[in-house]
Amino acid sequence: MMPENFQNIKIAVDAVVFGYQKSNLYILLIQQKFGSHNSYWALPGGLVQEDEALIDAVKRELKEETNVTVNYLEQLYTFGDDISRDSRNRVISVAYFGLVDPKKLTLIADTDADHVAWVKINEVPNLAFDHNEMITKALERLKIN
Repeated sequence: MMPENFQNIKIAVDAVVFGYQKSNLYILLIQQKFGSHNSYWALPGGLVQEDEALIDAVKRELKEETNVTVNYLEQLYTFGDDISRDSRNRVISVAYFGLVDPKKLTLIADTDADHVAWVKINEVPNLAFDHNEMITKALERLKIN
C-alpha cells in the first residue's frame, strides 16, 4: 500500500536543437511512434532513467531518436506547471537547447521515432505536449544572447 503522500512524478528531458543553414533557422523534430500523441511531431526526448544524469539523458534520447550528437546543450527551462501536460503520467520536463550545423549530421529515426526531419522554424506544425512552448522559450533565449 502506497502512503497517501506518495508522488508518482516522472522526469523527462526534451531537446530543442536548432540548425542554421543558408540563412534559415530550422528545428529538429521527430514524428512519434508510440503513446497518446503517436504520429504527432515532437521534440526529441523522453524519460530519464533511474541512474542517469539529466544531461546524459537528453544526449541519449537525441542519439537514439535522431542519430544526432550535440557537443553543447544548455539547460533552458523546466516545464511542469501544467500538471496535465502529458496524458500518460504527471511528467516534469527539463528542456535543453543547442545550435548545430545540419550539413554535418546524418538523421536516422529510431526507437520512439517514426521519422526525423529539419523543419523551418516558420513552418513548425502544432506539436505534441507543450513542445511549441519549449521552442518559443528557446527562441527567446537565443534573442537575449
